Amino acid sequence: MKRSLVFGILWPVMLLMGCEDGPAGNGAIFSGSDSWSIPRDEVFDGGPGKDGIPALTEPEFISAGEAEYLSDDELVLGFVHGDEARAYPHDILDWHEIINDLVGDVNISVTYCPLTGTGIGWNREIDGNVTTFGVSGLLYNSNLIPYDRSTGSNWSQIRLDCVNGEHIGKKVEVFPLVETTWFTWKEMYPTTTVVSRNTGHDRNYGRYPYGNYRTAHDNLIFPVANEDDRFQNKERVLGIVQSGRVRVYSFTGFDDKVNVINDELNGIDVVVAGNREDNFMVAYINDPGDGSTLSFSAVQGQYPVVMTDGEGNMWDVNGRAVAGPRKDARLSPAASFMGYWFSFAAFYPDLTIYGDS
Repeated sequence: MKRSLVFGILWPVMLLMGCEDGPAGNGAIFSGSDSWSIPRDEVFDGGPGKDGIPALTEPEFISAGEAEYLSDDELVLGFVHGDEARAYPHDILDWHEIINDLVGDVNISVTYCPLTGTGIGWNREIDGNVTTFGVSGLLYNSNLIPYDRSTGSNWSQIRLDCVNGEHIGKKVEVFPLVETTWFTWKEMYPTTTVVSRNTGHDRNYGRYPYGNYRTAHDNLIFPVANEDDRFQNKERVLGIVQSGRVRVYSFTGFDDKVNVINDELNGIDVVVAGNREDNFMVAYINDPGDGSTLSFSAVQGQYPVVMTDGEGNMWDVNGRAVAGPRKDARLSPAASFMGYWFSFAAFYPDLTIYGDS
């Protein structure tokens, strides 16, 4: 078996970090009595308990120049709304997992699971009511289960739906995030702000709280439902979830320049842009808002612009036309996100890999 559980390797480290009010894990099975849409005996208690990992709400932001704590190669999740760009570093999210924010008029929860490496932007307005999300302390397929504070319903991050509670079966509305290095994000958006370490919590943000988990490529802490050895477990890939069908894109299919892929998934045209050297991949539905389909190609050296089309429009990394006859048009975000390979295989065993024959 390629993968091995690492209780023996990471378990002592995790317990020590639990004593420091950091993330921990005990592998105990959660024994709730109410209805779940996922196998209840595969829902694990991660250790710290409900809100033991404290989500942040509307944290303090600082300018890029003030963020001396971030090195250029640190990963961030970037979000743009209007003229405002914000960065949510893994450095902070490793310890808090969820940041509830208000960007202009957008109520967003940046959800991040360190165990699956998945960062996804959620709309925290549900049925017309604005809520915040917290960390339930539960895991399914090693993945974060957030709960909404309005109803206490539990949601599966990677499934993108509610799996227990009043909202069971409801789908998540996603906002596009760009996961890349701090260096690349600053190059794309020099005026970006970034979450400050002044969070109100005493955490050792300079230290990764899960020991060697990121670098022990084939080792997991919690069991998963399906294994697939086509990539190493911890290889970072982009997955698109479209009406129950999933396709994964690997950096191995990209050059060290901007690349664009025009693809189709489950009858829907999609476009994927990425750059292996600059460490990002993003995906959008190939529809500029009028039902048409465009033919995209790559643009080099003009960040945040990454694509053009046959009409001469210039499109940025967030799917917005910044120049051309369709200026200010938006491509609909695909339900897509970066994550560790094993997590996509665990949730979507019938997935396809772009480029496989």
